[in-house]
Amino acid sequence: MSQEQLPEEFEPLNRIAIKAMLWLNGLAHIIIGMALAISVIMFTWLFFIDVKEAASTNTLVHGFLRALGTLMLLWSISALISAEIRYLRGHKLLVETFVEVVLVMFLRKLIVLPVQDATPTYQEIGIWLAGAFTMSLVYILIRLADKPSSK
Repeated sequence: MSQEQLPEEFEPLNRIAIKAMLWLNGLAHIIIGMALAISVIMFTWLFFIDVKEAASTNTLVHGFLRALGTLMLLWSISALISAEIRYLRGHKLLVETFVEVVLVMFLRKLIVLPVQDATPTYQEIGIWLAGAFTMSLVYILIRLADKPSSK
C-alpha cells in the first residue's frame, strides 16, 4: 500500500510509526555493533588459546589448522563490522560482503575438515568443495557485474 492510499487521518500516526521504526532500527544496529565487537574479543581470545594449545602439544599441525580456522572466523567478523560501518555511514549493504563471508566459511570448513574428530567422507568433502566453488563463482560474477564498463 503506497503513501497516497492511506487516508489523511492516518498521517500523524504514520509519521509516529516511521519515527519509532527508525529509532528501533538504530537501536538494533547499535546492538549488532556491540555484539560484533564482543565477538572480536572472543575470537581473538580463542585464537590465542588455540595457538597456546598447538605449541604445548605434539599435534602442532592440527593445532595450527584449528587456530587458522578461528582466525578465519575473526576475518568474517571483521568483514561484517566493515559492512556495518558502511551502512551506518549511509551506504547500502553490499551483497558482495555476505557472499565473501559465506565463502570464507566454506574455506574455513575445508581447512578444519582434516582435524575434526570424525573422519570426513568423500561425499562430505565433495559437498564442501562444490559449495566453495559455487560461492567463488558467485563472488566473481558479482565483482564483474559491479565493475564499471570502460566504453
